Amino acid sequence: MGQMKKMKAVIDDLHSCSEQLSDIAAELEAMFSTAPEEVTVPAKTPKPELKLEDVRAVLADISRAGHTAEVRALIEKYGADRLSKVDPKNYEALLRDAEVLHEG
Repeated sequence: MGQMKKMKAVIDDLHSCSEQLSDIAAELEAMFSTAPEEVTVPAKTPKPELKLEDVRAVLADISRAGHTAEVRALIEKYGADRLSKVDPKNYEALLRDAEVLHEG
């Protein structure tokens, strides 16, 4: 009879494991069968395009503060002899360089 009790205990354990596996499977199914939450990524707001007038105003202020030669050197750094000939794609970098002059 000792063998029968052991066999009964093993069978009971198997039934218990079966129930636990069934519960786990049901939980996983519930987790993954629901529609995923929509994650909304905020759209990047485009930077406003810098205009010649904007750059000219900033550089004029810096020039009036006594940095005329440095402003001229910055314009030449970007391959032009006057501001109107600076490539508009370089306006942002030019302003960053100019702000360093203004702060310094």
